[in-house]
Amino acid sequence: MTESQGDSQPTGIEHSAPGGARNPEPSEARLPVWVWPMIAVVALLLGLSGGAFAGYVVAGHRSGGDTPGGVLKVQRRTVAPLPADNSSIPSVAKKVLPSTVQIIAEYDGHARGATGSGWVFDKQGHIITNNHVVAQAAADHGPIEVIDQRGRHFSAKVIGRSAVYDVAVLEAKAARSLRPAAIGSADQMNVGETVVAIGSPLGLSATVTSGIVSAVHRPVTTGDGSDSSYISAIQTDAAINPGNSGGPLVDLQGQVVGVNSAIASLGTAIGSDESGNIGVGFAIPIEQVETTTDQILRTGRAEYPVIGAGVRGTTAMSGARVESVTDSSPAARSGLRPGDLITALDGEKVTGSIDLVVAIRTHVPGDTVTLTIERNGHQRQLRVKLAAKTG
Repeated sequence: MTESQGDSQPTGIEHSAPGGARNPEPSEARLPVWVWPMIAVVALLLGLSGGAFAGYVVAGHRSGGDTPGGVLKVQRRTVAPLPADNSSIPSVAKKVLPSTVQIIAEYDGHARGATGSGWVFDKQGHIITNNHVVAQAAADHGPIEVIDQRGRHFSAKVIGRSAVYDVAVLEAKAARSLRPAAIGSADQMNVGETVVAIGSPLGLSATVTSGIVSAVHRPVTTGDGSDSSYISAIQTDAAINPGNSGGPLVDLQGQVVGVNSAIASLGTAIGSDESGNIGVGFAIPIEQVETTTDQILRTGRAEYPVIGAGVRGTTAMSGARVESVTDSSPAARSGLRPGDLITALDGEKVTGSIDLVVAIRTHVPGDTVTLTIERNGHQRQLRVKLAAKTG
């Protein structure tokens, strides 16, 4: 062999002969025949272990989500579900759905003319819903049906109702096996907290929607005339649609904080969920619902507080102007006069008549409130003990 310039390799290494034939040296060592089976076994073991290692590396790489693959290579959920008592919306739904019902009531002569929602209040078969869901059936002595999550139907009757607070209490004796919902507190809810609305919008039973508390103590009024309701409402952007009325609004502990009652819609006044959801819904605070329900279950009727004066809002939204005062009423006894401008109740600003009525109706008959008024350019305060009226 001719060495390359500067190459210090020994000359014992030969090139292949032309045509690829090997010219072995006479001294070349040969392996015994029994060695070849052992080499084959070792090679097989190395191949298997190498394949397993490569599969591990590929699987680990795919778990990072970077490796494309077919249907069989899609990563599947392997972690355990959230614990049942966690504060997630699925947990809330699982907890409250068995306590929520759909309500079908007679309306305008049709046995199934009205639909709404409700929830189980206690183990005696009492169910809470909105007055406007069952008002026509109650007036006509028409049929009312309650349907639970499992699709079972129960006959129900109205125990009592309040148009003023839009609350009705039903009794379905056959539904005593249903689990009552847990009661929470609207007063302790903060703007921005997550809430869940459950009901039967558009007849779709056991529907769950979620959102946040958009505002608290929002003064709203719904209905007309004798059926008007004045509510210091929880405002929420959880989807509420026709049929949600009477269903529970709950917190992330699965506790009822309000009763879904009304929604706002573009171009119309706030109404009892008779239009589509635009993210502005209202619920009656549970504290008011409990007060009215307690009155109905104890006496069969609901009461609300009054001062005995007629008021009207001002164009400047500077307060509620007194237009009339009923003789011997709490307003008359306190010294309130026509022409007075009520600007605050218990220190909370009043911008109009709805503000004042809602503020009064958050109290109960017998409470004493302080009105701040303006009269002849001077400000003064009057203490008024609230009277009771049925409705």
